[in-house]
Parts: sequence; C-alpha cells; structure tokens
Amino acid sequence: MDNCCHCQKKRERSEEEMKKLCNRLCRIEGQVRGLREMLQRDVYCTDILIQVSAVNAALNSFSKELLSEHLRTCVADGIRQGDDGVIEELVGVLQKLMK
Repeated sequence: MDNCCHCQKKRERSEEEMKKLCNRLCRIEGQVRGLREMLQRDVYCTDILIQVSAVNAALNSFSKELLSEHLRTCVADGIRQGDDGVIEELVGVLQKLMK
C-alpha cells in the first residue's frame, strides 16, 4: 500500500483528520500574518521574538500530530507488508526534523 507522502506517494486522510490539520495550519497562518503586522507597526523586537517562538511551537505541534498519524498508518502498513523502505524513509525524515 503506497499511501505515504513523498514524491508521488499519497495518503488519503479522513475528513476529521483533514479538518484538524487544516485548522491548525489556518491558526499558524494567522500567527504568521500577525508577525508581519507587528513588524509593520514597529513593535519592539523581543515582543516579536516571543510571537516567533509561539509560531515555532505551533509548527512543532503540527509536525508531531502529522508524524504520529504517519507512524500509525503509513509506517505501520508498510511494515505489515514487509516494506523495510518505510523505516529508512522514517529515519531520514526524523533526521531532518531534528536539525
């Protein structure tokens, strides 16, 4: 089952999962727009940096949620089907996430 997410691989998500992930991204987009507005209003540097930290935390939370679903679905399915490539793919993704 080739339903993961790189190159030409795809993974269909439930409506609930899609809604949850999209809502998180919409909130993050709003936070990033807020950063730009803070900058344009000449807000003090440390206040902007604190908001940047909040955006980073939100992106990390999104990544954790997506990774968790990836492990439960794509990786688990690949292992069950004897596809050891999913392990190498996961190791590569984790190395990139941990930079």
